[in-house]
Amino acid sequence: MWAMDTLLSMKVFRQVVESGSFVGAAERLSLSTAMASKHLMHLEKHLGTRLLNRSSRSLSLTESGKLFFERCKGILEEVEEAELAVGSVSGVPRGTLRVTAPSWAATRGMVDMIASYRQRYPEVVVDLSFEDRFVDLIEEGYDLAIRATADPPAAGLIARPLRPMPFVIAASKEYLQRCGVPQCPEDLAQHDCIMIGNGQSWHLTGPNGNIEIPARVVLRFGSTMTVAVAHAVCAGIGLAPLPRLVFEDPMFKDALRSVLVKHPLRYPHLYAIYASRRHLPLKIRTFVDHLIEVTHIPLPWEGPVTVEQKRSINGTPVVPLVPDE
Repeated sequence: MWAMDTLLSMKVFRQVVESGSFVGAAERLSLSTAMASKHLMHLEKHLGTRLLNRSSRSLSLTESGKLFFERCKGILEEVEEAELAVGSVSGVPRGTLRVTAPSWAATRGMVDMIASYRQRYPEVVVDLSFEDRFVDLIEEGYDLAIRATADPPAAGLIARPLRPMPFVIAASKEYLQRCGVPQCPEDLAQHDCIMIGNGQSWHLTGPNGNIEIPARVVLRFGSTMTVAVAHAVCAGIGLAPLPRLVFEDPMFKDALRSVLVKHPLRYPHLYAIYASRRHLPLKIRTFVDHLIEVTHIPLPWEGPVTVEQKRSINGTPVVPLVPDE
């Protein structure tokens, strides 16, 4: 029992260091903050040395803590590898799967996908967070990210392509009746724009190449708060770039209209991204396989998804970000 308590205390210590707080470590390990603190005190008593310098505002490793943290990580990784090897033999995925996805993916389709996965693998608990930022999977303890991106992932990550994920210019019916429908890219300069981040212009593509049009920004969101942007478009504030998938959400389906469809916006690909490991946990492998199976089903605006379509973006072949495992 002593060894088991010490192993858990080591896990708590690692999580405290990686998350930077007892609260974050407690949340990841499903413990109370008080219990996480007790585990660290147990570990320090067992080792006979202080591992962390604590203040009301910050935590920092002592010299002993730095040495122990590196050894602790190695030991815990070996334990995890052993657990994964045993799990692979049993052939039954289990445990908690932490997934991060963009806010525009918070749809009925996502819930249906998780429901069908859970029917197959009832011993896996899916812990899903919708965040409009690129989280650090390793540092923040996530198993998997669902991302729409054209950028390569960080070193040590695997990117499995799922499907193209087009973005279009969205407007409300009321706005178009009031302000008119843009007929060409140049017309966008005369329309109100809801912009995300620090952008100042529209970036489109067309038969003659890329086009940049100055944007008349009337509302700006500091981050990609897709649902908030969609609500702002529905309210008639202006035009905005939105994922085509948002148009199928029952909340927005009857309110949103797309314009200038012959001049598409950025056209990223949807990927399942996870850390490269010697033994990929069954919970991750089965979830990724299920995602790939589900994304073979055409979306309402698509025909059947062919291999060529899944390997291309706007007709340009895609070089795999990282070779599939």
